[in-house]
Amino acid sequence: MSCARPPGRPKGARLTQNAPSARATRRVAYKHIIGQDRAKRAVAIALRNRWRRQHVEEPLRSEITPKNILMIGPTGVGKTEIARRLARLAEAPFIKVEATKFTEVGYVGRDVDSIIRDLVDIAVKQTREAEMKKQRARAEDAAEDRILDVLVPPPAGEPRRDDVGTARQKFRKKLREGSLDDTEIEIDLAQPAPQMEVMAPPGMEELTQQIQSMFANVGQGRRRSRRLRVREAFKLLVDEEAAKLVNEEELKGRALASVENNGIV
Repeated sequence: MSCARPPGRPKGARLTQNAPSARATRRVAYKHIIGQDRAKRAVAIALRNRWRRQHVEEPLRSEITPKNILMIGPTGVGKTEIARRLARLAEAPFIKVEATKFTEVGYVGRDVDSIIRDLVDIAVKQTREAEMKKQRARAEDAAEDRILDVLVPPPAGEPRRDDVGTARQKFRKKLREGSLDDTEIEIDLAQPAPQMEVMAPPGMEELTQQIQSMFANVGQGRRRSRRLRVREAFKLLVDEEAAKLVNEEELKGRALASVENNGIV
């Protein structure tokens, strides 16, 4: 079976590019979980079947209803560990919450809306980290250029000369070798968004999120000059440059598709 994404399948909807076979999934489960042979076999087959469904072209894929799994059992038999290992293997968003017949929102447990909202937040964070990891090589090159602009600034208002280019190459080599790690430089960095905790009554989570995003946008775009060692500045610049390369709208769409197809609660 080909592992290429068919034209009709949305980005982010697949479990992994090359999902393991049911037998390989069971081997991973046997390595970390004692007992529960029937449960391990059931989740391994279900994971593989879901991967197969995602590789069926539209419109047939919409006609195949994915089968969900409900694990029932007393505390300590391995339900959470099976789900956690499955999520890690499938690179799927996972959340553990308290939701029982004794749930009273605001006191004990969570309601369904807040559970799925938290799962989406986890998926967005997970997708962003994966995308930033993909863009790391480009981000490192951009971070190096910004540090070199401080160490070997180009002549103001003049085209870059050969001697300046040679000097930049020498400093780039030293930078990659770590010879400049303890050198202090002054560089402009984006200010982090202010963190604000908003307490709201049960059922007002959407209003809470709107208030938090409003305050997060207040300091957006502000920059501050900081004096740091090259080693510290490089890490911050890589994160900043990687964030610039991430398409937030596309990222949110992929995260939603991941929750819809792969989410584990």
